[in-house]
Amino acid sequence: MCGIAGFCDYHRDFTAEPEYWQSILVAQRMAVRRRGGDGAGEYLCENAGLAHARLAIRDPALGIQPMVRTVEGAEFAVCYNGEIYNTDEIRPALEKVGYGFQTTSDTEVLLFAYIHYGIDFVNRLNGIFAFAIWDGRNRCLFLARDRLGVKPLFYTLQNEALVFGSEPKALFAHPRIKPKITLESLREVFAVGPARTSGCGVFSGVFELKPGTTAVFDRSGFRSSRYWELESRPHTSGYEETREHVSWLVRDAVTRQMVSDVPVCSFLSGGIDSSIVTAVASGYLAEKGGRMNTFSFDFKGNDRYFQSSSFQPRRDRPFVEEMLAEYPLNHSFLECSETELADLLYESTKAKDLPGMADVDASLLYFCSVVGQHNKVVLTGECADEIFGGYPWFYREALLNTDGFPWSNDYRARAVLLKDELVNKLNMKEYAYEKYRETLAAVPRLEGEDTQNARRREITYLNIVWFMQTLLTRMDRTSMYSGLEARVPFADHRIAEYLWNVPWEYKMQNGIEKKLLRDACANLLPDGILNRKKSPYPKTYNPNYERLLKEKLLALINGKTAPILELIDEKKARSFLETPSEYGKPW
Repeated sequence: MCGIAGFCDYHRDFTAEPEYWQSILVAQRMAVRRRGGDGAGEYLCENAGLAHARLAIRDPALGIQPMVRTVEGAEFAVCYNGEIYNTDEIRPALEKVGYGFQTTSDTEVLLFAYIHYGIDFVNRLNGIFAFAIWDGRNRCLFLARDRLGVKPLFYTLQNEALVFGSEPKALFAHPRIKPKITLESLREVFAVGPARTSGCGVFSGVFELKPGTTAVFDRSGFRSSRYWELESRPHTSGYEETREHVSWLVRDAVTRQMVSDVPVCSFLSGGIDSSIVTAVASGYLAEKGGRMNTFSFDFKGNDRYFQSSSFQPRRDRPFVEEMLAEYPLNHSFLECSETELADLLYESTKAKDLPGMADVDASLLYFCSVVGQHNKVVLTGECADEIFGGYPWFYREALLNTDGFPWSNDYRARAVLLKDELVNKLNMKEYAYEKYRETLAAVPRLEGEDTQNARRREITYLNIVWFMQTLLTRMDRTSMYSGLEARVPFADHRIAEYLWNVPWEYKMQNGIEKKLLRDACANLLPDGILNRKKSPYPKTYNPNYERLLKEKLLALINGKTAPILELIDEKKARSFLETPSEYGKPW
């Protein structure tokens, strides 16, 4: 994984002032330098510039970027963030037709595949990626993002120039691009945040290349196109055949994602998803004589202060210990204090460039910083709930039939601190509902599907487009901020494609959520974990954390100078600080 950035302009010759434009590339790269501290580079030609901050995972010695190759007199350059898991399947065909490889990196395979096959080569890739290729043959810049949007790619078009980067801060390092917000920006933050409308960069004029999309920027302008979408079709396999195929898909996805020239570890919460990933990965390493590092997270004091609720019924540690009794793992129990958590709220916002998930972002930022001291690559269990239907809105009738986003249908909490005049301007409920309806209109329908299954297809699509993207963004920013590459086996596009058409009665047999996944991986897990109910990411229950937050908010209010006070109603904020907490509510 890495950080990428750059620009393209057909009305300038960058080589006429190389030192100036090189300095801008360096500034853009430095803005995302935390994504990769193992190497750095820039490429500048007449109409384009590319910058790269490298996290060395594949061919650490030779896989330097931007990577430049000349073929038939034309120069091609790439800056790339991601991992291609099937390079061993793509490379032989390229070698057979005469491409001479100088490295064992996936970057070189990606670049030669583009040169040989053209822009449709992305359909051959299994991986997570966001990249930019300068094509000297066609005098164009080509951008691409992986199918499910695991890796980010932001861009803006101003004065006929394109500026891009892994994060918005890379755009703002360019002297022409200034961060501005509009009323629409605030609607994104308050009405649908921490999610974002697909393709929206929140800041005025900033966009994110949508998942499964490529773009070409040339003298004719900027054109984007989808190369991948979910397709609805009847599922004709019986349950046993489906279970066997899911079992193979999951194991193959995890095994593919073990490819690395540095050790791979995993996050192990003791939940079904992370335990499956850890079990497969541990078995893969054991066959090679290796032993896997694993990490679990909690908060100091939770052994004393934990409060069971319907939202979080049990702590994770006993389930982690079940896995440790079953598999040979080098495990570390990590804990974050309430002081560290409160202090990192600011840093987590810098990491993301936008408001996020507060204590969840801050704690994950802390944990990733510790894991990053031991490993560069980590496997996670993210995305299984969206794909296999693990959330309560898939099966609780009231949530399933909510006419709106089922995870966020109470907008009073979102307005509790805001000035009334701002609340009236935002029209949060109406804005969110409009986005909800737009998403439903894009659902790939199956002709003749009954009403109930059609609704669950809608819910799945809403989860993939909105909820899953939020979690993937969170994982990318918090891990890459410490130079830690997070891989997400359940976001393998083959799993998403297959499960999209599997009937709901398979996914939740006998009223048990994710029963299909449990059955497909039953021989991997101890019974306690196999039968465990879903539990969310842990939170602190230490009352001192709330005290620290109150102190920080009061200091902000009393200081009278913070820009956010233009949005906050001081009386509402002080009243809010005096009301009792409701820890059972995730908002």
